[in-house]
Amino acid sequence: MLTKFETKSNRVKGLSFHPKRPWILASLHSGVIQLWDYRMGTLIDRFDEHDGPVRGIHFHKSQPLFVSGGDDYKIKVWNYKLRRCLFTLLGHLDYIRTVAFHSEYPWIVSASDDQTIRTWNWQSRQCISVLTGHNHYVMCAMFHPKEDLIVSASLDQTVRVWDISGLRKKSVAPSGDEMLRLPQMNLQMQVNAELFGSGDGVVKYVLEGHDRGVNWASFHPTLPLIVSGADDRQVKLWRYNESKAWEVDTLRGHTNNVSCVMFHARQDLIISNSEDKSIRAWDMSKRTGVQTFRREHDRFWILAAHPEINLLAAGHDSGMIVFKLERERPAYASYGGTLYYVKDRYLRTFDYAQGRDNPLISIRRPANAGMNQAPRSLSYNPAENAVLFTSDVDGGSYELYNIPKDARGDAAPEAKRGLGASAVFIARNRFAVLDKASSTIQVRNLQNEITKKCAPPCATTDAVFYAGTGLLLCRSEDKMTLFDVQQRISLAELATPFIKYVVWNADMSSVALLSKHAIVIADKKLGNAQTVHETIRVKSAAWDDSGVLLYTTLNHIKYCLPNGDSGIIRTLDVPLYITRVAGNTIHALDRDGKARAVQVKQQMFVVVCAFTRVRTSASLAGPTFNMLDRSVTARAAQVGFLRRFEICALCLLDAPLYITHVAGNTINALDRDGKARAVQVDVTEYTFKLALLQRKYEQVIAMIKSSALCGSAIIAYLQAKGYPEVALHFVADEATRFNLALQCGNIEVALAAAQALDNKDTWYKLGVEALRQGNFQIVEFSYQKTKSWERLSFLYLITGNTERLRKMLKIAEMRGDVMGRFHNALYLGDAREQIRILEESGQLPLAYVAAATHGFDEDAQRLREMLPEECVPPLPQSPSLLLPPAPVLKQDNWPLLTVSKGFFETLAAKGAAAGAAGGAGAAGAAGAAAAAAAAAAAAADLDENELEGAGWGDELDLGEGGQAGEEEDAFGGMGGGDGEGEEGGWEMEDLELPADLGLEAAGAAAAAGAGPFVAPTPGTPASQKWLERRSQLAAEHIAAGQFSGAMSLLFRQLGVTAFEPLRPHFMELYNASHAALPGLQGVPPMLCGLDRTWSRDAPTQPPSSPALLYSLAHLEDQLKAAYKLVTEGKFSEALRVFVRMLQVVPLMVVETRKEVDEVKELVGICKEYVIALRCELRRKELAADDAARAAELAAYFTHCNLQPVHTALSLRSAMTIFFKLKNLGTCAHFCRRLLELNPGQKMALQARQVLAACEKTPTDEVPVNYDPRNPFDICCVTFTPIYRGSKYVEDRYTGARFQPDCAGQVSPLGDIVQIGADASGLLISPTQVR
Repeated sequence: MLTKFETKSNRVKGLSFHPKRPWILASLHSGVIQLWDYRMGTLIDRFDEHDGPVRGIHFHKSQPLFVSGGDDYKIKVWNYKLRRCLFTLLGHLDYIRTVAFHSEYPWIVSASDDQTIRTWNWQSRQCISVLTGHNHYVMCAMFHPKEDLIVSASLDQTVRVWDISGLRKKSVAPSGDEMLRLPQMNLQMQVNAELFGSGDGVVKYVLEGHDRGVNWASFHPTLPLIVSGADDRQVKLWRYNESKAWEVDTLRGHTNNVSCVMFHARQDLIISNSEDKSIRAWDMSKRTGVQTFRREHDRFWILAAHPEINLLAAGHDSGMIVFKLERERPAYASYGGTLYYVKDRYLRTFDYAQGRDNPLISIRRPANAGMNQAPRSLSYNPAENAVLFTSDVDGGSYELYNIPKDARGDAAPEAKRGLGASAVFIARNRFAVLDKASSTIQVRNLQNEITKKCAPPCATTDAVFYAGTGLLLCRSEDKMTLFDVQQRISLAELATPFIKYVVWNADMSSVALLSKHAIVIADKKLGNAQTVHETIRVKSAAWDDSGVLLYTTLNHIKYCLPNGDSGIIRTLDVPLYITRVAGNTIHALDRDGKARAVQVKQQMFVVVCAFTRVRTSASLAGPTFNMLDRSVTARAAQVGFLRRFEICALCLLDAPLYITHVAGNTINALDRDGKARAVQVDVTEYTFKLALLQRKYEQVIAMIKSSALCGSAIIAYLQAKGYPEVALHFVADEATRFNLALQCGNIEVALAAAQALDNKDTWYKLGVEALRQGNFQIVEFSYQKTKSWERLSFLYLITGNTERLRKMLKIAEMRGDVMGRFHNALYLGDAREQIRILEESGQLPLAYVAAATHGFDEDAQRLREMLPEECVPPLPQSPSLLLPPAPVLKQDNWPLLTVSKGFFETLAAKGAAAGAAGGAGAAGAAGAAAAAAAAAAAAADLDENELEGAGWGDELDLGEGGQAGEEEDAFGGMGGGDGEGEEGGWEMEDLELPADLGLEAAGAAAAAGAGPFVAPTPGTPASQKWLERRSQLAAEHIAAGQFSGAMSLLFRQLGVTAFEPLRPHFMELYNASHAALPGLQGVPPMLCGLDRTWSRDAPTQPPSSPALLYSLAHLEDQLKAAYKLVTEGKFSEALRVFVRMLQVVPLMVVETRKEVDEVKELVGICKEYVIALRCELRRKELAADDAARAAELAAYFTHCNLQPVHTALSLRSAMTIFFKLKNLGTCAHFCRRLLELNPGQKMALQARQVLAACEKTPTDEVPVNYDPRNPFDICCVTFTPIYRGSKYVEDRYTGARFQPDCAGQVSPLGDIVQIGADASGLLISPTQVR
């Protein structure tokens, strides 16, 4: 049994798979309905309108609906898109056990403890039939998938089959012939109803045979069979025909009540689960058990099967599991142009070139082989034409077959067998076998004789893989070892997660190690390793000819570049295992054993592959699948590529593929049924990215000109990687062109885009960039367009343009802007104008001072006479004249930013020169200086009258073109003249030079004349590098400054909703992961990320993981300090320390699983102490007011799992309190517990004395809510016990339990987590996501 997904929750009573999407509904005993994505392992939604347990749940086949039934006697129909209940059906009088939709009609069938089965029309929202006959609880009822039948199981020990054809005739619109007989049919139905009751549903069979109540019964999907399970611990198989039904056989093996039983949808199996904590699979033909899966503590209650794919789900006491019964991945190997794989007990070959699939030899399967006994791996030896299989038969075995030369499928050669965990060929006539029993590696010849033995490099080695002639990769729990079998030495080791598959490239220079959720890429010596993490399972991989790794996950075909970029190719319909990639075709195996060719339209694909999510839609109608007998449509796989550690998605799959070979743009793969398929893909996107990464710029330019690369994601990629000038080649949207032009400093393109957009924000940004480059003329024009009067005046001041300042003064006067007038007069140094403005604005004292200071005596005398004597201000003693400073440089522009032209601009200039060479003559490009001159000319023509009311810039236009004057030929007259009678002179003759040299020279000239405009782009900050591998650790997001991402992770993982207590820890963690490097005077310091994997010896080391403040050692020191405070009786201080530790734990990262376990143990210690200390502090508050309540809290204090010394102190305190309260019986209990701890002599003596006194009269005078014999948990919000079997809600971080009324409150254990929130659990280590 292969567990694919598991949840932890309250008891699961109902399950239902979505028919198309990877969703499953789980109805809980707590009354909550959960909707899970079992592929991604995430909770999508929850619905909690039922009062009490929800036992029945079911998805509709085609509508976005599901139905639920619970102990509140209600049936609710929900729309999961609207996320609400649409309506409620009422009618049952007791608990509702099951509900189910009909596959064709708008019906719902429900079974209830009121001993009835009801059928409802969910469109009319009415009950259309009530089936009575059972005389005990009806435990389940369901429709037949095709016929008009219902099967029901009841605790009256019977299974009943009901004929509902009358209900169908009554409810469904009649056909043409039936319309003629309708009056007669209605009369007959009326007579039957009067004589015998309603005939909508009648009992067809009553199946009796169980000795106790029947819990479940279900139909076979195609055969006339029924299976039932009952409290008599038996599973019974029944057959029926038109006239009768009878028992076929009884399956025995369960040791407790059988809860649920059903037929497997794709195999001849019966699946049952039971309260004996087991799930059993039974062979339907042999009537024997073939597999049993047990849990240690949880009883099973419900089963569900996916309607189309090989998935099952089971609900138990503490959650549910989604699982498969056996592995679906076929064993295969690819050599040359042929694929070798195993299917249906045959070794088959698939010729990639001809597309032929032929069986080679028959493989004998052991008679006692159970499930998961098919070949697990296949190794092919081309020199000897032999194959080597390994399987799980007998705990691990291998089979060696020599393939006959003329094998055609009918041959069945005898195999050479042996025991071994794994086996691979290591030479032409040698293969290695790992014998785990003797912990040796055996080297055998093709006669299966041992030629050599050696010990594996590690005692825990459990598998070996091929690594070249005479070399093995040996897998142990946490590492891979390169082992030389001849020399018996380890050549290299590499720490890895648990590796499942190993894939080498064609020349054996690189290897991909595939684990469940990660891929490790290394060279042949296991050096230069890079790890790529995936959130979902990795299925298979193959290397491309260009050194790119393509691999499949459950969601995509993906590819990976060295810098971690990703993209999606396309979607698929069915599970595939890729076998080979060649050209634009992917070869794969489908479920039905037929070869498929999946083609991708190149122009459309590149757009699709750039998006994060790709869906099969009308836009992808061009890339069609040539597939036969499509049986599965649920999306389930992803293919991608990987080169070193950069990931890109090539296409989205509907089910997993297993890649076997990649050649060009054709991927060969196998599907889950072991059938070959070829999928054609377009590799333009990752070829383009690879060329860009390898700096093959000529190839990039060629692809830009020839390919249909486009899309916003391509533009965003180029922009993010520091190539905005390349992105400009793809963009037609003016807003995007403007932003890209600003990013690469191309002021010409930005100016043209700004003119096309013509909005205030665009002109403002253009002005900022032009000011940065020193192009003040474009700055002036931008300020005119945005009507930034103050900025424009200041610009004229610093450039010394007094003429424009006087115009600004007049414009401010026309606009009535007093402050603008005064500022402009101040900038001009025009004192008389300043006096006039002050006088007109009523500022007579200021006007008088200005006139007297500047020597305008007449104006000063006149203004003094206008002022009262008491308002005349005193004059300054030693005034100085305020004049505007002289400009530093007064010319057309400030010195422009000196940068070099980019390589792509040089290539573009070459292209422009090449185009010009073919014409009549080359014209000069309009550069930034020409645009600036045009802007200056437009600004010089300002007319104040035109600006009145309308403002500046509305009528101005900035010309981008311009006619360059012809330059005088400096060498004119030096050449030989053409006139008659002239001498030969210098005899200047034309030289015949190659055309490409002329183009290069012209391109260089154009590049030199275009002027500098490319601004240097900053590199990627360390904080961005830290998150490139999609870390799920909140601490790394905080260190990178992504607080919102960290908060989202903490909410999903722990249910954290109160982030204010975490704020100081966030800031401490962020500051501790960065260092500030001081810069020049007046320049802010540079913030630098600190990497925790930094090594002094490494020459270069890119950022990978941030240095973190909090560590396990730090918490251990805090724990010791908290213990000391508790011992000293400083409970308030100790409580603060424990709460702080709970707040810090989610913000730390540890490296190993052992450390994870230690942290979880630490959380458990903090939980116990926080509960205990809160009880004690609460007791001290109530000691004088309520002695009984204080005694209860003292008793609760003793039930927390504390250190022995603290437990002894708590018991002594409780003993004293209860003795004073005269509750001697309970006091004696505390005395005995205290003596069991072997306390100190003084404490033990006191306990014995008190125990002797209590045993004389062991009674309690004051009643308290405390039962020492009944185990309980303590709710530290209400300070009340939660006894076993009582309802509770949990804090998913610490596991503390609370009363149900506390749901939604913030847990006092850390003051950050919401009580009752659904969360996945504490995640503090990369090892937890592998």
